[in-house]
Amino acid sequence: MHETGVKRTVVYVLLITLSACNLSGKKDPERMAVDLPQLREKKEITVVTLNASTSYFIYKMQQMGYEYDLIEDFAGSQELALNIKVAENITRLEEMLRSGEADLVAYPVQMDHTMKNKYLFCGVEQQNHLVIVQRANKGDTVLSDVTQLIGKEVWVKKESRYHERLKSLNEELGGGIIIRNIERDTVTTEDLIEMVSLGEIRYTVSENNLARLNRTYYRNIHIGMPVSFPQRASWIVRKDSPELAQAVNEWAEKVSKSPTLKAAVKRYFEQSKDEDLPAEGLIIKKGDISPYDDLFKKYAEDLGWEWQLLASIACQESRFHNHLESWAGARGLMGVMPRTARSMGFIPDSLDNPETAIRAGVKCLISFRDYFSNIKDPEEKIKFTLAAYNAGNGHITDARRLASKHGGNPDIWEGNVAEYIRLKCEPEYYNDPVCKHGYLRGAETFGYVSEVLSRYRFYKSRSG
Repeated sequence: MHETGVKRTVVYVLLITLSACNLSGKKDPERMAVDLPQLREKKEITVVTLNASTSYFIYKMQQMGYEYDLIEDFAGSQELALNIKVAENITRLEEMLRSGEADLVAYPVQMDHTMKNKYLFCGVEQQNHLVIVQRANKGDTVLSDVTQLIGKEVWVKKESRYHERLKSLNEELGGGIIIRNIERDTVTTEDLIEMVSLGEIRYTVSENNLARLNRTYYRNIHIGMPVSFPQRASWIVRKDSPELAQAVNEWAEKVSKSPTLKAAVKRYFEQSKDEDLPAEGLIIKKGDISPYDDLFKKYAEDLGWEWQLLASIACQESRFHNHLESWAGARGLMGVMPRTARSMGFIPDSLDNPETAIRAGVKCLISFRDYFSNIKDPEEKIKFTLAAYNAGNGHITDARRLASKHGGNPDIWEGNVAEYIRLKCEPEYYNDPVCKHGYLRGAETFGYVSEVLSRYRFYKSRSG
């Protein structure tokens, strides 16, 4: 073969090899650097985070979460549109950042030498550690030192990081901690915390941030005893984004002295979610449930429901106090979110008017009920409508898909979909491919449906 022919053959083979690489889905290792100037040019920043109660979730069809509130504030400070992506786990967070699918990780990534060599840490620094969760009712003995765990039963999920830390601590102490494993998949870490609050178990282990958030639901738990060393954590960007890291750090310095950070901390880690509302609505006087009974009767006709059910929803949301606002921002007698009100043609400030609030709530309920038109049983349809009113259609659809996948009936609430709505706070369930709406504190929705229906039956038996 002539020299020219050999050269042509080599070039041809190289082209075939390169084509094969492209067809196999492998990406060119060269990636164009994207820093703050490029983000400003396209007027958007893409951020990846994890679904979790302390970082990002969708509640009442609204994006929420401590990390979300902060990154939204940063994006606004830079006049950048915020594009949120959700990863399945920590590994995927890194992968998406490295590949350029995201510009920044808005999740507390633990600092160590390996990670510092790979990324730039930036933003509001956090310190995370594990704590013992114990009940602190009057008369309870509160442990203050890890040595006091000797001889005590501590309940954790088997093969969890809490279980591993407890085993290590037990070895450090020379044994004596009685480690009890919850092996049922249907019991979550948040379930264990609730069991501590109720006195069903004495102790469990949790991450500090998760424990702080749960203390806003269960005020009788003590979370002040650490069982691990604190680990520093913050957001990360790629090494080739130094200007972005600098901008985030400058923002973090300012926000740490502003009401924004204090408001986010208060909203997620301090403000009671199980609000101590006044007792109105729990006592019926002379057959009247509330001052708004005539309005409930008027607008319940639009739903075709009994008015006492509408009254029970209002009681659950506000205890009939029309000027209250929940920790999540829900307003008025029926607890309607401002964004939802706008989407239905209502001005959020008008929700302070009782009749407007009821009209908005009924319109919302009708929309949710219509979404479940394929559920034929009217009683079941009411349960699904109530669940969606509390959590949004997306989460209920996820739970229905999970029920179907695991052999349950997606059209039956109790014992079927209700069980999977509870499990949507666990990564193995909300990261399931059939789920599209991520984390939910499902125990709240589970209880919401039960409490509204129980009160409705009580109202119906006592009112005209």
